[in-house]
Amino acid sequence: MRVISGIAKGRKLFSVPGTGTRPITDRVKEALFNILGPHIVGARMLDLFAGTGSVGVEALSRGAAYVRFTDNSRAAVKTIRKNLQHCRLDDPTRANVRLVDAFAMLRLPADRKFDYIYIAPPQYHGLWEKALLAIDDHPEWLAEDGWVVVQIHPNEYRDVALKHLEEFDRRKYGSTVLVFYALREENTQAEP
Repeated sequence: MRVISGIAKGRKLFSVPGTGTRPITDRVKEALFNILGPHIVGARMLDLFAGTGSVGVEALSRGAAYVRFTDNSRAAVKTIRKNLQHCRLDDPTRANVRLVDAFAMLRLPADRKFDYIYIAPPQYHGLWEKALLAIDDHPEWLAEDGWVVVQIHPNEYRDVALKHLEEFDRRKYGSTVLVFYALREENTQAEP
């Protein structure tokens, strides 16, 4: 597991001890950032269930303006901080690491809007759907033209009834699926 591109390109990332996290593979991470392309420069990202912080670290390396990493595991938070420091991306104005329950945080009023919200929770517990529904209930967390990206195993995927978000793309990479959501058009139109 390494940083693929940007100012920290080639740096190896530390893993969270134990088996509680499932880091994104370099192949899937590269595919994700090929899709995000140049839009990541200057973007704000919320990395939920961040684990090693690999996705958020990659975003910062490629020029994201700000990434908030959240995880409810002390070991994961310690690993994220270690990876940020190792990659020299630990500027507190750009990288914010929080030991917090994602669902509790998403119930609070949004303190900022994010261009990208990345959801990659532990598999087979339905947490991805619960997080997606929490964002759908509180769409103020997402910028008007922002995306929610969910990383799951193909067997976990199912259609989810949403009020404010809609799926617009789905990509399969071996045993990983990336599902992309955006605000429905009626939610992004300016009120008169």
